[in-house]
Amino acid sequence: MSGYDLVIFDCDGVLIDSEIISARMLVAELSRLGLAIDLTYVERNFLGRSYPVVMDTIRREFGLNLPADFEARYREALLAAFQTELKIMPHVHDVLADMGVPFCVATSSSPRRVEMSLALVGLTELVGERVFTSTLVARGKPAPDLFLHAAAKMRTDPAKTLVIEDSLTGIRAGLAAGMTVWRFVGGSHLGPDTPEEPEDARPHRRLASFAAFYQIAPTLKHGRQTA
Repeated sequence: MSGYDLVIFDCDGVLIDSEIISARMLVAELSRLGLAIDLTYVERNFLGRSYPVVMDTIRREFGLNLPADFEARYREALLAAFQTELKIMPHVHDVLADMGVPFCVATSSSPRRVEMSLALVGLTELVGERVFTSTLVARGKPAPDLFLHAAAKMRTDPAKTLVIEDSLTGIRAGLAAGMTVWRFVGGSHLGPDTPEEPEDARPHRRLASFAAFYQIAPTLKHGRQTA
């Protein structure tokens, strides 16, 4: 497991247990407009995608013209829910604190949302300014642009980069970037019984808990790298 010079973490559903909150809030806001979708649909079609892509999909698939204030209303409702419900993934703080190679965050979330999320769970100091959002690139996930941008800014070869993702969209992006991809299935929206990924989104391995991170890759831990 040696040979990684950079670890890129997705944020939602990886560092923070937020995806189930986001899905629930989106379902609730759409129901106010008479559109009934379930959490399974949200997980399959929206997980890991940026807000503009999600809204475009809703317009295209359901022919729903969203009110001008829909985005602002949804975002404010979501951030309010985060204030009381958002939790850090178990063992994530220890993993980041003990990391022996450079790491960063690459997310489809908006800059405001990721900044607030990391602050709420106490990760701002550990992550610092090493946060890259889809607003920085022309194409969001599943295109490789965001991960390639992050690797370039971190001055690291994509082939020497490990990506931790939860969504099929993110997995596809990491694979397209030529990176090693682990799928984290420890969030409340997934789990060890998550169905096998389709062939075009098959990660190199699954990670069920961050408690096992350094058991799998001990050389990534501070003081444990090989020469």
